[in-house]
Amino acid sequence: QVQLVESGGGLVQAGGSLRLSCAASGSMLNYNAMGWYRQAPGKERVLVAGHISAGIVEYADSVKGRFTVFRDNAKNTVYLEMNSLKPEDTAVYFCNTIPPRTTYWGQGTQVTVSS
Repeated sequence: QVQLVESGGGLVQAGGSLRLSCAASGSMLNYNAMGWYRQAPGKERVLVAGHISAGIVEYADSVKGRFTVFRDNAKNTVYLEMNSLKPEDTAVYFCNTIPPRTTYWGQGTQVTVSS
């Protein structure tokens, strides 16, 4: 059974940084494109960063130049480095495959950016 566990969220001031981690069970990362999604209050869940394969990453325009996604397959972990955070980055952040699989959604990790 696949399990994805997100961590690393918290409260940070605008301009600050956080690094999120997504620990995956088994060796699923070796075989899947992985993404970070976020859901702000009252809004849909959207993909903000994707690690498609080695050397191929994609970002939503809203985070391009500020967020970096990378993975460590040996540790079965995907990371999201977030810099220059803005209040509009406030959301619950989730990881999942690309495209996402319903049964893989975890609890997410809350990121709150204060102005």
